[in-house]
Amino acid sequence: MAQNPLVVECPFWKLQQEGLALKGHWHEDFFRNDHPIVLELGCGRGEYTVGLARRFPDKNFIGVDIKGSRMWHGAQTAVAEGLTNVGFLRTNIEFIHEMFDADEVSEIWLTFSDPQMKKATKRLTSTFFMERYRHFLLDDGIIHVKTDSPFMFTYTKLMVEKNQLPLEAYTEDLYKLSAGSNSCGELPVFLTEIQTYYEQMWMEQGLTIKYLRFRLPHGAILEEPDVEIPVDGYRSYQHEVRSTKKTGK
Repeated sequence: MAQNPLVVECPFWKLQQEGLALKGHWHEDFFRNDHPIVLELGCGRGEYTVGLARRFPDKNFIGVDIKGSRMWHGAQTAVAEGLTNVGFLRTNIEFIHEMFDADEVSEIWLTFSDPQMKKATKRLTSTFFMERYRHFLLDDGIIHVKTDSPFMFTYTKLMVEKNQLPLEAYTEDLYKLSAGSNSCGELPVFLTEIQTYYEQMWMEQGLTIKYLRFRLPHGAILEEPDVEIPVDGYRSYQHEVRSTKKTGK
């Protein structure tokens, strides 16, 4: 990872001692262009980061994760293909607001994030993280959520509605859209053309894939939805059932 030219590593100890020199300078010092920057938070193996970079050469994509053994696959693929609009940032997502400056990022992708059903502040679509995203995301910047989790989908949609965030599109079953299905808005074709390792795994188990796209304006105070949501009853990857509780907020 340290030898890959597309990888930037900033563990917590380094952030505390030195900060990240690229903060506010990703365009000129890393990508060397002024194209919009798009983040994939919790990128895993980086399939989505690389897949998006292939399709949109006029945008810059950064995959963010703490697990280098997973991210290595995407970083190696990007180097082998000579992609110049891809980067990978190895760090804790809790400190993502320390990695980018104001208005430096245009869009965020959250692909198959852990739903974190026990504690809202750990969810990447919680108001806790939305406030962090506001530090660097453009006003009215776009957030995409792709998930297998009914809990994550329901919680995120409730959070968006509670705070009256502009909801542009959503579907409860991305691969079986039909008249009368619980969907709205325009859903780009590439959403089904790029699949992560976990997406393929969940589809093989017969789970439906869900998607939301909304905008995050600056300014207004955000509030958590006070609603009990049925928890996911199936097993997470290499773990026991995701929760022994029947509902969560």
